[in-house]
Order: sequence, then C-alpha cells, then structure tokens
Amino acid sequence: MTQQSDPAHAAATLEVLARIADALERLAPPAVPTPDFEAADAFVWHNEPPRFEPVPRVNRVEMDLLQGIDRVRDQLVENTARFARGLPANNALLWGARGMGKSSLVKAAHARINRDLAAQTPSRLKLVEIHREDIEALPALMGLVRASAHRFIVFCDDLSFDSDDTSYKSLKAVLEGGIEGRPDNVIFYATSNRRHLLPRDMMENERSTAINPGEAVEEKVSLSDRFGLWLGFHKCSQDEYLAMVEGYVAHHGLGVPEEQWRPQALEWATTRGARSGRTAFQFVQDLAGRLGLPLKAA
Repeated sequence: MTQQSDPAHAAATLEVLARIADALERLAPPAVPTPDFEAADAFVWHNEPPRFEPVPRVNRVEMDLLQGIDRVRDQLVENTARFARGLPANNALLWGARGMGKSSLVKAAHARINRDLAAQTPSRLKLVEIHREDIEALPALMGLVRASAHRFIVFCDDLSFDSDDTSYKSLKAVLEGGIEGRPDNVIFYATSNRRHLLPRDMMENERSTAINPGEAVEEKVSLSDRFGLWLGFHKCSQDEYLAMVEGYVAHHGLGVPEEQWRPQALEWATTRGARSGRTAFQFVQDLAGRLGLPLKAA
C-alpha cells in the first residue's frame, strides 16, 4: 500500500465508524431530561418517552366536601403529614366502594398538607400520578426522584391486576423489596375497588392448580401486605348522601332550598341504583345546569 493510499483508507474507515456510531445512537433510548420539580406541585409520569409532565392546576375537591369518610380521612391526612415532616409513614391502599372519594381524598390530603407546610417551611410535597399501565416503570420513576430534596407521593388510581398480568411482582419489589428498596423521600398511595388488588377467580385458580395452594394464594395476597395502611370505603347511607348534596349545594352557592332539591336528589340516586359522593356531585352538576348557574372552579 502506498503512502498516498493511507490517508484515503483512514478517511474511509473513519466514515464507516461514524455511520456505525450514528446508527447506535439512533437505537439507544432517548436520555431522560432532568426533571424540574420546581415547575409544579403535581406531575403526571409518562413512560414514552420517560418524563414528568407538570400539572399547574390539579382537579381536586375541597376536603370539607368529602362527607361520610371522617375516620379514613383523618388517618390518611395524619399519615401524609408525618411523611411530609420526614417521619416514618406507611404506603396506603384506599379500597372499596366506587365513587366514595378515594382518589379525591388523596388529592385533597396533598393540598391540605402543602397548605399547612407553607406556614412552616418553603419545602413542598410533590404528587406524582402514574397510570396503571405504566406500573412496570416504577423503578425508573423512583430512580429519578431518589436524589431530589423534595418528598413525593407516587399515586396510582384504580390499581388492579388481571389474571394474566405479572406486573404486580414489579410493584411488590419496588414497595419494599429489592436491593435499594423504596426511597426515603417516596411514599406510594393507590386506590382500588379490590381489597387484594387481584380478582377472586385468579386467586381461586391459583389455589386449585398449584402444588402448594396455600403458598400460591399467599403470593397473591402478599401484594396488599406491602401497604401498611388499609383504608376501607363503604357505601354511604341516605343521610350521608343527602349531607354530601347539601354540602355541594352550599359550596357552589346554588341557593336552592332543601325541600326543593331533596326529593330530586333521592330520585337521582334511585334511578342510578347507587348513593355515593360521585352520584351526589353528578346530581349537583345537573341541578346547576338546569338552573343556568355555573359551578365554582376547584
């Protein structure tokens, strides 16, 4: 090979290497941008691409409007307050009847604690919502918040698992297991209609087909055991339902006398076959619409 050909050969080699490097860079997953947790008090985690999307205004209900859940309300607020102050606190599973304010209570507790913290410290408690289908990304999420000076409630609404779903094992490992464990500045809150997060037929199938049925069922039930705080929400009575309606009517300033809205509210619940906070709010929405009155912004 002549000396004149060496530079040309080297240039061709460099060109090939550059093309290989470009191809590898395109194949690599995009770098996760450094989260700006000062941008908001609440975020939604998106897994594709991985990022925290700030939520400037959270869709929430005032704590005082959540009727019929006084005991669980006080327990969750106390647990959240301890966590915000850097004290030991438990992961919480809010389970039970639909429409009784499980997710509303999580968001209201977050707002209440931040309001109380404002008088004591500039530090803010952050709320991060993760969607059910992104649960397997929990390790990545927690890795990004682990080094932050802020404290985080990671919240999953309507959490449950189907019979062919194995992502619950990732959740178990993140909550308490694994080498790193749950970061000290993170607590996990979830809502579910199921106390054990898994369908009964899935647990019964495991019992009937496993070599050791007791161990198989224990594996499934132990997921709920990762939540130190279980808060049960049950169907409300007629008086509690009417108290919810009354609270919403007063809060939104509809100015309708009780003798007018009461029979309508009862009929509304009867036609839907349910009494709950959600049913009460839906009735008040309908009432305000018929009156031509707006509802107050949350």
